[in-house]
Amino acid sequence: MNREVIITCALTGAADTVGRSEFVPVTPAQIAASAIEAANAGAAVVHIHVRDVESGHGSRDVALYREVVRRVRSSGVDVVINLTAGMGGDLVIDQEDPLKPVDGTDLVNGLDRLPHVEELLPDICTLDCGSLNFGEGSQLYISTPDMLRVGAKRIQELGVKPELEIFDTGHLWFAKQMIAEGLIDSPPLFQLCMGIPYGAPPEPELLQAMVHLLPEDAQWASFAIGRDQLPWVAQSVLLGGHVRVGLEDNLYLERGVKATNGQLVERAVNIVENLGAKVATPDAARRMLGLKVPSRV
Repeated sequence: MNREVIITCALTGAADTVGRSEFVPVTPAQIAASAIEAANAGAAVVHIHVRDVESGHGSRDVALYREVVRRVRSSGVDVVINLTAGMGGDLVIDQEDPLKPVDGTDLVNGLDRLPHVEELLPDICTLDCGSLNFGEGSQLYISTPDMLRVGAKRIQELGVKPELEIFDTGHLWFAKQMIAEGLIDSPPLFQLCMGIPYGAPPEPELLQAMVHLLPEDAQWASFAIGRDQLPWVAQSVLLGGHVRVGLEDNLYLERGVKATNGQLVERAVNIVENLGAKVATPDAARRMLGLKVPSRV
């Protein structure tokens, strides 16, 4: 069991959830306010996507990231900033002509997924460690070994901590290969992502098996989506990990009751503390993850 738990709040994601809950933040002001709300509720880390203000769809616009990060950093609220670097991996193919990408495709190379990371230098950015069939239909998420090696090297050069996103066991295998090649600095940080169709299913036995495959010095967290999100907080803590909640992965506090990010963090805090563990502060999270602790006068 983990006795000091880092809570990450994934604020908005990129999925088509805006029309399903009025609490999903869209504008930079809304996303930053939600980050501050989550931090005040007990999240040590906020995981940030941005969305096109008009359509609500996920975006790679550096200006949107710049505004969110500026607002969070200038707020006076202490929180570790984790920016997604997973946008730019979407490929939707024509079933009859598989070489023809169709609407919904946003596929760029490994370096072109990182301009906001290069400019803003967050504490953490994500690195999705493999490709997978992304739900039903003909949508794929593409992250090849060549893309990953190039991206990991650039993130290492920038001095940003990569959060290794693991959607299935093969992704964990390749993440460990990058560690062996010196592309990931110690201690490595893993996020074990459960329940995303069609990656790893949210089965406790599978999570336990994946945990047993992690490097000895790894820091890790796990989350599950939808109704499994809050029970998975306990599951992850009991196996020795950190946790993630937030509207990216789940819109409800309980059946029929829509949540805010702050409420999901509050519920995670209660679960952690009721298990007899302590919620990590941002500075404690920085020490555990090998991040720079800012000096304060």
